[in-house]
Amino acid sequence: MKNSLPKLRPALLLLLALLLPVLRVAAQATVPAEQPEMADALRQSGKIYVVVAVIAVVLAGLLFFLISLDRKLSRLEKEVRE
Repeated sequence: MKNSLPKLRPALLLLLALLLPVLRVAAQATVPAEQPEMADALRQSGKIYVVVAVIAVVLAGLLFFLISLDRKLSRLEKEVRE
């Protein structure tokens, strides 16, 4: 299991790279600026949280899939070497 940490590092860096812009936009949401009408409507009705949750679930699913695929490939590569 200790050897899997270096293999997970690129996936974690990718996840961080994808989340940083989202966090930056969330931090700038407190600054008044012109927002599209759709964003205002979603925010007022509370549906923006559903959109963010769906995006987070999709990204988490992709990350889980990539990690499981990496483990399966590593296992197959090990079997081929032996």
